[in-house]
Amino acid sequence: MHKTLAFFGAFNPPTKAHICLAEFAMRETGRESVLFVPSKSAYIRGFQHKDLAFPDEERLAMLDRIAESRPWMQATDIEMREETQPRTYQTLCALREWGIPATLLLGSDKLCELDSKWLHVPEICWEFGIVCLTRGRDECERVIQDSPLLRKLSRFIEVVETPEEFREVSSSEVRKLLLQDPVPENELRRTVPEEILPMLLSAAKGGNTP
Repeated sequence: MHKTLAFFGAFNPPTKAHICLAEFAMRETGRESVLFVPSKSAYIRGFQHKDLAFPDEERLAMLDRIAESRPWMQATDIEMREETQPRTYQTLCALREWGIPATLLLGSDKLCELDSKWLHVPEICWEFGIVCLTRGRDECERVIQDSPLLRKLSRFIEVVETPEEFREVSSSEVRKLLLQDPVPENELRRTVPEEILPMLLSAAKGGNTP
């Protein structure tokens, strides 16, 4: 079993849910660390069709700031440094070459996309494994059983049920808060880690919110 979970995503911006769920998954599965792998802002805008995207360096700086007080957490710019957004399997292989073999951590919303939008799914499962955060174990099992591909690979997929209190926190909600005038600081504080609150408020007040 790999000791590290690799958590891919936009983190646009990072939320308390991202951090708490990553730590929860790590402890529930007996891992030792979580590596956050933020995607390129060009990919967020161009392929995920999100109009608001914090620049690469800002999202990485936010993750680094949060990690300062969490020894189990690290962030890498491995995907940001590529000309185009790499496939998840390519990045996992690159991390392994760096001496960081890691299991893929994803949410059940991404599990639904594996057999239709992802490449190299069998290789990801065979070589690295998947830990899936789900809003309900039955929901995740249904997705797996409904997919011939995932059904064959089910022994490589470990399911962790998401704590109720973090199910509704999302980056999109945080971005909506940042666009309000004035920014509802108390509400923002409930959704993002305290360490990056000044960075977000500064961006909003300076008119630099993406």
